[in-house]
Amino acid sequence: MKIKNVSLETVCGITSRLPENSLPEIAFAGKSNVGKSSLINALMNRKALARTSAQPGKTQTINFYNINDAMYLVDLPGYGYAKVAQEIREKWGKLIERYLHGSKQLRAVFLLIDIRHEPSENDRRMYEWIVYNGYDPIIIATKLDKIKRSQTEKQLKILRTGLGVKPGTKMLPFSALTKQGRDEIWAVMDEILEEN
Repeated sequence: MKIKNVSLETVCGITSRLPENSLPEIAFAGKSNVGKSSLINALMNRKALARTSAQPGKTQTINFYNINDAMYLVDLPGYGYAKVAQEIREKWGKLIERYLHGSKQLRAVFLLIDIRHEPSENDRRMYEWIVYNGYDPIIIATKLDKIKRSQTEKQLKILRTGLGVKPGTKMLPFSALTKQGRDEIWAVMDEILEEN
């Protein structure tokens, strides 16, 4: 997709009503320090559309980015790392769950996992939870530039095994630094949008 215009259209907090959009939505979930904002900026060819931060857990709302008046890219709150009270984390969980259950336009969920490490308990829980909510997550293995090229397959296998992914699950290695994997992610998103 050629990006002509992008705008942050709706921001939903814990108590907000979710928008009833008419365009297809593709959501991105991931741990707070996995590079979600950097990925979104890279996908949009923008420097600072999604705010990146040295302080993980910056995204505390569901953010709806309107792309070309053709689709929404939906940025879900980061999980597992943010230094917030357990009670607030649980409310974020309920917010995400409300969205996964309530959106009539959600077509796919991408789950971001750091390629360098074995999936954490939080990563596994999030994967299972997305599956439980009726979606087959597409895995984006972030921070690809931080490992040697020769290690890529081995690390992807560790992610596959650690998450216990279903056979045939798409796994896309990505680097925000080099933009490697950006076109592949867009190709998958275009495919999803064409199917609907």
